[in-house]
Amino acid sequence: EIEKAAEEYPVALYFFDILYVDGEDLTTQPLPVRRKKLEEIVVEGERMKLSTGRFVETPMEGEKFFAEAVEAGCEGVMIKSVDEESVYRAGARGWQWIKLKRDYRSEMIDTVDLVVVGAFHGRGRRKGRFGALLMAVYNPEKDVFQTVCKVGSGFKDVDLETLTERVNRLRLDAKHPRVEALMEPDVWVQPSLVLEIIGAEVTLSPVHTCAWDVVKQGYGLGIRFPRFTGRVRDDKKPEDATTDSEIVEMYRSQLKKVEAE
Repeated sequence: EIEKAAEEYPVALYFFDILYVDGEDLTTQPLPVRRKKLEEIVVEGERMKLSTGRFVETPMEGEKFFAEAVEAGCEGVMIKSVDEESVYRAGARGWQWIKLKRDYRSEMIDTVDLVVVGAFHGRGRRKGRFGALLMAVYNPEKDVFQTVCKVGSGFKDVDLETLTERVNRLRLDAKHPRVEALMEPDVWVQPSLVLEIIGAEVTLSPVHTCAWDVVKQGYGLGIRFPRFTGRVRDDKKPEDATTDSEIVEMYRSQLKKVEAE
């Protein structure tokens, strides 16, 4: 049972700090020294990894990393000092470590109709089928499809079987010329199939091209925690999908809602 569960729900151990090794107490060493030691010791593999970290020098670099973390499904980031005082203090609170999290008060109310432009191979119990789909909005001014989320939730087994068959019939050897994407799926797809999607909120995204540079320079908009509602919109052409302008309006409406609260 344990082996079966491990295959269906693969987990990995992530290391973010090291305090003691081979009889040496490292708690009095600053963070950069501890991190370097950790990288020397940990041999990364499928089930053992180093936590994703980045040394930044400007607020803009930190903001970009935060946006990437949120886009990846994390609740936020830990900001840590790297100066000589960045020793490990067990149980202590202070400004050496700061947790930065998103404000979850804003939520999507309406569903959106998005176009499948790519697919990702499934793993575990989804092996042999597509486990997630790259979804896009339609930009009528440029007549292109711009990515807005990668959805892997909300699918029943029968949905995965049916959608895998349909997506396979739309497979392309390369990205369609009318698709704008920074994210690289395992399989590119002819923009034709429209699905109904719901999500937690619309956020700034450094990896999705929907409304790129419209709200903020160097960012697009993405849907956080997207999930399939179970509804395939065969009644809609891809050009009838939700537009980039509608996503921008949803984002700005969320901001107004939070400010009002």
